[in-house]
Amino acid sequence: MTSGCVNVAAPAPPHRSPTISLPALVILAVGLCAAALGHRLVPQVGMLTWAVALGVAAANLNLLPARSQAAIGGLTKRLLRVGVMLLGFSVSIGAVMALGAPVIAVVAGTLLATVAFTTWLGTRLRLGGPRSLLIGAGVAICGASAIAAMEDAAGADDEDVTAAIAMITLFGSIALVAFPLLRGPLGLGDVQYGVWTGAGVHEVGQVVAAASPAGAAVVTVAVIVKLTRVLLLAPVVAGVSAIRRFRAPAADGDTARPPLIPLFVLGFLACAGLRSAGVVPQAALGWIGTLQVTALGAALFGMGSCVHLASLVRRSRSSIVVAAVSTLFVTAVALGATLLVVRD
Repeated sequence: MTSGCVNVAAPAPPHRSPTISLPALVILAVGLCAAALGHRLVPQVGMLTWAVALGVAAANLNLLPARSQAAIGGLTKRLLRVGVMLLGFSVSIGAVMALGAPVIAVVAGTLLATVAFTTWLGTRLRLGGPRSLLIGAGVAICGASAIAAMEDAAGADDEDVTAAIAMITLFGSIALVAFPLLRGPLGLGDVQYGVWTGAGVHEVGQVVAAASPAGAAVVTVAVIVKLTRVLLLAPVVAGVSAIRRFRAPAADGDTARPPLIPLFVLGFLACAGLRSAGVVPQAALGWIGTLQVTALGAALFGMGSCVHLASLVRRSRSSIVVAAVSTLFVTAVALGATLLVVRD
């Protein structure tokens, strides 16, 4: 972590024990409720995006007490890990395996190529490795959730997270409009369009919106393909964390290296395993989904509250270029791979 009010790289003072600050909890709860209201009023904008935007607005309008910032940062980090871990309950390994090896290969290949290409492009444009990696993860995997999960592994800060989510919202929204318009000229059948949409559009909600004009059966295919990308979040985060750990110089003294496999990644896999084993009642999954969105929404509001717009805007031009090219890349690669392996 390089800046921002959430910094897990710096060890906490030894005389302080971790506590939950009531004022910080109230602030995050109010921000979460405001994000939920914003999403209800403008459902085209996801709740997590609302949470980040409102956090940024609250911080830059000086609506938050300065003495609560450290407590908000600590609580944000805990909620973030809980939210990503609970995301595992949305994934059914059985449904993913039912897609078949060729489609899974399309998804995995597109994902890895997009992350690698976006990180390379961002580095060439001097956007910085962490922000480039976050944009790549958001485009390739699952939008805001992937960006939030990748923050520590990428060595990013809260401004990197906010910028990446803004880019995902912008270009994901363009994609959900463009994909239905392109289906006819491209001559895609139902299964092909479902696979392409699931493999190429950023957020889960954007995938549903892009697939809906083609009917419920196509939405089902698209969502399962998208959840395959979500399942790959865990190994990608673990891989990036392992690479950073091995590259970290041994002479850093007290500087903590990132863990080989973050515990919340193992928790994500455990939750996916429980969902896939059928031990979680169907009725409980709805409540768990609500809890997951609540935790991530509160965490992203907290992240937004640590961002200063003047600093964020400095690299906005490069962020837009990287996100735009990355979106075109994932769209083209997913389309080519889909046409190669899927027959309607």
